[in-house]
Amino acid sequence: MEKIRLSKLMAHRGLCSRREADAFIEQGLVYVDGERVSTLGTKVDPQQEIRLADRGASRQEQKITILLNKPVGFVSGQPEKNYPAALSLLVPANRFPRDRNPLRFRPAHLQGLAPAGRLDIDSEGLLVFTQDGRVARRLIGPDSAVEKEYLVRTAGTVTASILGRLAHGLSLDGKPLKPARVARLNEAQLQFVLTEGRKRQIRRMCELAGLKVLTLKRVRIGEVRLENLPSGLWRYLRPEEKF
Repeated sequence: MEKIRLSKLMAHRGLCSRREADAFIEQGLVYVDGERVSTLGTKVDPQQEIRLADRGASRQEQKITILLNKPVGFVSGQPEKNYPAALSLLVPANRFPRDRNPLRFRPAHLQGLAPAGRLDIDSEGLLVFTQDGRVARRLIGPDSAVEKEYLVRTAGTVTASILGRLAHGLSLDGKPLKPARVARLNEAQLQFVLTEGRKRQIRRMCELAGLKVLTLKRVRIGEVRLENLPSGLWRYLRPEEKF
């Protein structure tokens, strides 16, 4: 069996991101079959046992993940075209008063925090920020299959045929979309469950099907739900919550 880079294998197993793996290797915090490895670029057998030293594992567990109910008018990444970044909302005054995570806010919680996924300027709902490369990989890695659920209000007549096209059979940018689950909740609202995140995917899907999106809100990522988090407020991911 062909050997692969240790950092790549660590990321594939969900131990950390590749960048974090390189840092752990350099610091001598990685053991392969019980032997310390501290040389970058080391290749190993995919079946070998990999373990992080307690100090490295503890550091991983201290990584912060934050959930924000992004309002319309904020961009997920860097500020652009006079639109503010959603990251600017992550201040103590905007923490959900009923956040059940006992963590006390510290400025260090914002260091290295990055969005794990996107929501368009015109969309609202659940947006994840994390310091944890494992979380980022699960949500936006090339092999991610985590479900994202959206509530979408549309203008236009929704027929059984249109629902079928939305669920399966559409292509964007010359590439077929993965099958989706699409259901009509009432006359004006649809529920989308996707496992991919192409740019403005739902809006473009609806346009292809002859519908216009009026509002779009993400309410779930994996098993984590928006619940009663008010617009513009944030909370910490709870220890029992997993994507």
